[in-house]
Amino acid sequence: MRELILKSAAASLLIGLGNYALLKLGSPIGPVIFAFGLLGVCYLGLNLFTGKCGFLFEDRLPIKDLTLILLVNLLSGYASGLLFRAADPSLIEGALEKVGSWDFSIAFFLRAFLCGAIMYLAVKLYKKGTPLGILYGIPLFIFCGFQHCIANVITLGVAATFSWSLVLAVAGNFAGSLAVSFLTVPPSKKA
Repeated sequence: MRELILKSAAASLLIGLGNYALLKLGSPIGPVIFAFGLLGVCYLGLNLFTGKCGFLFEDRLPIKDLTLILLVNLLSGYASGLLFRAADPSLIEGALEKVGSWDFSIAFFLRAFLCGAIMYLAVKLYKKGTPLGILYGIPLFIFCGFQHCIANVITLGVAATFSWSLVLAVAGNFAGSLAVSFLTVPPSKKA
C-alpha cells in the first residue's frame, strides 16, 4: 500500500509539472510540453487515475486500489498546486481565469468524457510500445478544451479554491476511459 501511495503522489507531481508549463507558457508550446508529465508517469510506472481507470477490468485492478490512487492523486495534486502557487505567483491569475471558465454542466462532463477516451488510447498505445499516443493525445485534449481531473485539481491548488466541476471531471474521465476500453478490448481479455 505504501508503494501505491508513493507512486500515486509522484504521478500527481509529474502531471503538475506539465500543468505548470501549461499555465506558465500557454499555447501553443504549453500543451506540447504538458505531455512530458504523462511520459514520465508511464516510463516510471506511476499511478495516475486517468491512466489507470480504463484498465480497471482489462488489468484486473482492484477497485479499492483505483479509489486510493484517485484520492492520493487529488490530495497530492492540490498540494502540488499550492506549492506551484508559492513558487511562482505569476501562475495565479491564469489559474483563476481557467477555474472561472468551468461550470457544472453536461457539456463539461462530455469534455471530461472525451479526455478520458484520449487518455485511455494514449496509455494503451504506450503499452503497445509507442509514445505517440501521449505526444499527440495530450496536446489534442488541451487544444480541444477537454477536462482532465488531475490537471484540474492542480489548477485548483494554484488558484487556492474549489469547484464542484471537479466531480464531473472525475466521472467523465472514468466513463470515457471505460467506454473506449469496452468498445475496443475483446470480451475474452476482460475479467
